[in-house]
Parts: sequence; C-alpha cells; structure tokens
Amino acid sequence: MKIKADRKQWIKFGIVSVLYIAFIIWMRSWLGVIVLPFIFDVYITKLIPWTWWKKLKNSTARYIMGWVDAIVFALVAVYFVNLFFFQNYQIPTSSLEKSLLVGDYLFVSKMSYGPRVPNTPLTMPLTQHTMPVTGTKSYLEWIKWDYKRVAGFGDVKRGDIVVFNYPTGDTVMMNMQYTDIYSEAYRIANSHFSASDINMDSLSRRDQRKVYDVYYAYGRKQIAAHPEVYGDLVVRPVDRRENYVKRCVGLPGDTLEIKDRVIYIDGEAQKQPENVQFNYYVYTKGMAIPDALFDELGVSKDDRMNHTADFSLYCLPLTDKMYKQLAANTRIVEKITLEPESGSADLFPQNLYKKWDRNNYGPIWIPKRGETVVLNEDNLPLYERCIVAYEGNTLEYRNDGIYINGEKTDRYTFKMDYYWMMGDNRHNSADSRYWGFVPEDHVVGKPLVVWLSLDKDKPWFGGKIRWNRIFKWVGNID
Repeated sequence: MKIKADRKQWIKFGIVSVLYIAFIIWMRSWLGVIVLPFIFDVYITKLIPWTWWKKLKNSTARYIMGWVDAIVFALVAVYFVNLFFFQNYQIPTSSLEKSLLVGDYLFVSKMSYGPRVPNTPLTMPLTQHTMPVTGTKSYLEWIKWDYKRVAGFGDVKRGDIVVFNYPTGDTVMMNMQYTDIYSEAYRIANSHFSASDINMDSLSRRDQRKVYDVYYAYGRKQIAAHPEVYGDLVVRPVDRRENYVKRCVGLPGDTLEIKDRVIYIDGEAQKQPENVQFNYYVYTKGMAIPDALFDELGVSKDDRMNHTADFSLYCLPLTDKMYKQLAANTRIVEKITLEPESGSADLFPQNLYKKWDRNNYGPIWIPKRGETVVLNEDNLPLYERCIVAYEGNTLEYRNDGIYINGEKTDRYTFKMDYYWMMGDNRHNSADSRYWGFVPEDHVVGKPLVVWLSLDKDKPWFGGKIRWNRIFKWVGNID
C-alpha cells in the first residue's frame, strides 16, 4: 500500500497523536492505544471513508450530513470537556448563601482534585441522569467502570466549596427525586408510631437498633406500596446522582463536633465563614417588614417567612452583619432571638438514638483511607453505610457480634477518604448533618468562577442580572 500523505497531514497526525498519547498516559489506561491506528487512518492512509457524505450527489443530503457531522463533533468535544476539565453548574438552593446565591452559574473545575474516570461512560452529553423531553435515563449501563481518579492539581482542603454527587441519592423515588429515601422512610415511621410509645432512654443500644430496624422496614414498605405517591424506585450509579455543592468543613481523620453553632475540629474551634447564616425569630412592633428593607438586607422572597397574620413574627436567615443591621431598626423590630431547636430525629444517622441538634452535634470521627476503627453498638450506625453502600461489603449485626463479609469482627479498615460537607446557610442546608459522610469517589470538582448570576426575584429590566457577581472568583465573593 502506497501512502500519499503530504507534510501538512503528517504534522496534523503528529500533533493529534502526541496529545492523545499524553491523554492516555494521564488516564493510566493503555487500552486506549487501540485508537491510534484509527487516528493514523484519519490523517494518513484514509482507508475508511470517514467523510463519505462529502461525495454525495444530492446537495441537500450533503448539507444535512454536514450539520450532523458538526453536531456530533461538538457533542463529543463537550462530552470530554465535561468529563475531564470543566462543567457548568447552577446554584439551585440557598444552602450556601451568602457565599453563593441562588441563580449563580459556575464553572466547576474537574482538574482541581483530579477528574474521575466515569462509572457509566455511555451517556448523553449535557445531561446528568435524565433526558429533558422523554424523561428516560440519559445513560446506559452496558459498560460500568470501577472508581478511578487521575492526577489533578491538589486535594480537597478544609474550607473549600466542593461539588459532589449526593451520597444518599443511590435509590431515588421518581416522584420525589430531591428527597432522601432513607430519611423519608424514618419520617413515615415517626408519623405512624407515637414517640411516647417507647422510652428510648430505657433501652440498650441493641434494643434501640431493633426499634429503628422496625421503623425503617415499615417506612420502606409504605414507599414501595404507594408508587402513585412516590413513583418508581430507581437505583443510580455514583456519577449519575444529583450534583450538590457545599463547603468542606471536615477532612479525613478529623474528629468534628458542633457546639453552640461553632465547629470544632480535634477540639479546636474553627473560624466561621464570613457569610455564615443562622435562622432567627424577628419580633416586630406589629408591622410588616417592607420589601425595600428585605432587598437591602439581601433576604430573598423564598426566605421571607412570616409566622403571624399581623406580621409580628418572622423567621429569617441572617448573617452577623444582617442581624446587626436589622436589630438597629428599632422603629420596626422589637427583638431578635435564635430559632429554637426542634429535635434530632432527622439528623444522621437516623438509626442512632441521640440528643444532637443542628447547633450541637457530635463528636464524630470522619473516616480516612487506611485507618481502622473499632466497631461497637455506639458507632456502628455511623459507619455501616460507608462499609456497605460505599465500599461494597456485606454487614450483619447478629446476637453474638458484627459480621463483615461473613466473618465475625469488631474492626474495619476504610478503603476511601471521606469528607464532612455543610452549607453556610446553616439552618437551611440539607448537608452532612442529615445524610453523613461524602466519599472521595463522589467528589466532582471545585467551583472556580461565577460566569453569570440571575436574581429570580427580579425582572429582566429591573436588576435580574447581578452584574457585580459576574466573573467573580468563588473564593473572593463578598
């Protein structure tokens, strides 16, 4: 076979080949070398008619296939950029206010912590798990790869804002996709069984666990029995679960505790983020707080919670700066107090009897790869999901002890690092206090910059675009 490639073709082939080889070295996937002969054929030998449509006699067909070719190329390019380099993300909830606002659009860097090789590589670009029109799955599970993360610029640090896959989003109720099925099962059970029926303080840990097992079994049975309410139950791979964004406040190996709203790591108090918010009861002098004052404070319409018909009591999320500004308005405000706590039934782990709340939580040790924990009746509920759901073991709690993969043991060595994530809007954030640890294989990336910010409470020609936030680095937003 005689090769008729000119110098330009050889240069293109050389550049593409070097870039591709660098890519497969980075991915540590030598199976990728099987693609090199095809790259050689595209630029040099051209035995395969890659652009066959250019020889069509029908000009309309050539025109249509030209667009198809361009669209396919664009989708493939977007697929690789989204997987390994950058991804767009929109802030959907107020859990990180005032650090990140609802309506902020972010560029999320996959390179910051190293991109993951996808668990499900056969997926439609620009979708997470569902096709926008048909509502069907946007990915195929014909090919499944185990977790692997390639080299990035660094590791997750305490204080980083991180995008990750929702840890307890493995089983999804299709009619309630943003509700945790595990918490929902306990909520259903708690609404059915009267708390006064059982004195949990009088029970041993073993008997408390039996009670929670009954609770959870009842809740799951109710969910499965009412698909008209909850929808079908769908199990999603790690990389197809919902994306969440929170601040990392605890690293692998840390012992975390919250006391009077302050986070302690290994007994040392941590500095609060400047824009951290808590809910307060705002008692007015029998008058409504005007919208202009809410706008000045930066309280969204969704957060303007009025509890009384005469507007004498509001519940508002406030930063320290907002608290002082509102308290100084003595013409309207009578007093401001911290929102009272309502219990710990929905806090992680739901199957552990505890007297924690949002402001006083723990202590809890965050698992670290290679570290071994001694398991007992007190801490097993904290770590059993890590052992079973995240690291793929079987676990049984029998009368004579704990069995992991069929062997009796009281120890477990963790295979992955875990993180503790919380929102800056501390009383309005579904975070690790409710669903526990974030495994390293769930970490997606780090938000770098806000490229667009839209205020959903404002009209397009009345301040909808927050110009002062566009192209702001996430770490430097005031």
